[in-house]
Formats: sequence, C-alpha cells, structure tokens
Amino acid sequence: MKISIVIVSWNVKDLLQKCLNSIINNPLYELTETFVVDNASKDGSAEMVKEKFPQINLIASDKNLGFAKGNNVALKKCTGDYILFLNPDTEIFTDTLQKSVEFMAQNPNCGIMGCKMLYGDKSFQPSVRRFPSLWPIFLMLIKAPKIFKKIKAIDRYMATDFDYNKAQEVDQVMGAYMFVKKEVIDRVGAFDERFFYWFEEVDFCLRVKKAGFKIMYDPKTIIIHHGGKSFAQQKTINNQKIFFQSAFKYFMKNNFTKKYGETKDNS
Repeated sequence: MKISIVIVSWNVKDLLQKCLNSIINNPLYELTETFVVDNASKDGSAEMVKEKFPQINLIASDKNLGFAKGNNVALKKCTGDYILFLNPDTEIFTDTLQKSVEFMAQNPNCGIMGCKMLYGDKSFQPSVRRFPSLWPIFLMLIKAPKIFKKIKAIDRYMATDFDYNKAQEVDQVMGAYMFVKKEVIDRVGAFDERFFYWFEEVDFCLRVKKAGFKIMYDPKTIIIHHGGKSFAQQKTINNQKIFFQSAFKYFMKNNFTKKYGETKDNS
C-alpha cells in the first residue's frame, strides 16, 4: 500500500513548509510519495522545497497552471494505491493518514473521502456542500445574501444542516483534502482542465458518483486548513469573476435541470 500526496502550491511558502513538515513527520511517511507542483510562485517556494525537502518530488512550473492541470501533471507520476489531493495551506495530524486508510478499508464502495477541517485556531470549518443548481449560484451572483440573511436555496447548497459529527455519504467534499482510490481515477479520469480553479473538484465528485462510487465524509479524520490563502492574494473581484466563470462551465458541461443536483450524463 502506498499513498501518493499531490500538492499544488502558489505563493504560500511558509504554509507549504508547515504542510510538508506535517507529512514527513507522519508515522506513515515511509509509505508515501509526495509531489509539490509549484505554479510559478514568486516567493521562493520552489527554492525552499529544493533546499529543505530534497526528498519531496518538486515539479516547478514556469507558469501558473491552475489547480486542475497542476494536479494532473503530478497525477501522471503517481504510483500509489491512494491519491491524496492536499492543499498547501493544510497540516495533517499524526493519525490523519492512518485513519483515512482505515476508513477506505471499512467502506469499500467509497471512492473519495473527505475529512473534518479546523481553522488555524482549531475552530470548526465547514467542508461539505451539496451539488449546486443554477438558482443558488445566481442568487450569489447578484449578492442576495447581503440583503437577505437566510435564503433556503443557498442554505441547501451550502449544506448548513449537515451533521459534521456523523460519517455519511455526501455530494461533494472540499478539495483541500480529497483522499481518492487510484482505481477511481483509472475509471473516471483526472480533473477537467477547463476549470482553472473552483468547481474542478465539484465536477470530479459528480463524475465519481455517476461511476457508481460513494463520496463520504469522516469526522474522525481531521486536519488543519488555514483556508484560502492562495485565493486571498487575488483581488476579490477577480476571484468572484473566476468563481462564476467556473460555475457557468460546470452547468454547461452537466446540462443541469431545475432540480437540485439532477444532471444528464455529459462527462
């Protein structure tokens, strides 16, 4: 059994260093191979990895490939039975990998597993959503939540009623920690590179579900996710633009009907 860990990083050198330290200090480290895809960072991230983590497989791109393509570049080199897609602004605990492997063994129909996430101050972080329909995304586009505090369609999409203390099947898990069986990727393929970032993991989860695998959440597997540090470097208006462009691509690809999460097969 081997775990391939794939990290796509952009200008978060200090957090990336913490992330890599948490990996190499993990009891299962000898069973892992780790790839860092550096998306042309300007903060010395690639140089830091070369100097302090020579055992890590560094793929230094001369341009920003985005999240989907960056992951796919490393995925071609992975040899593990499991692939862990991990954000650079995360830290895993000593039992995180072990619990992930155990959960997958106990749930043979699970293709993707997500975990409980904590912010840097150890407070709880939501990480599960339902598949989106056009209506809640439109409401977000026109900034309806700034006028109305509670909107049923958005609450449903954001899964505000989700019980994070219970292991269960879900629609999608946050891409910051996606523990995936290699056989799933062999079946459904890699990330869709039409998505630069945002919605690539949603699209991937949808394709995995269509292939007959389960996406599951495990509250016993826990990580720290400092959250959105790469995105925070971009102007808010630019992030919003890319978010809604990605959403549009997702809906066009999957021919969404008016019913939540209902799609026609168009992978």
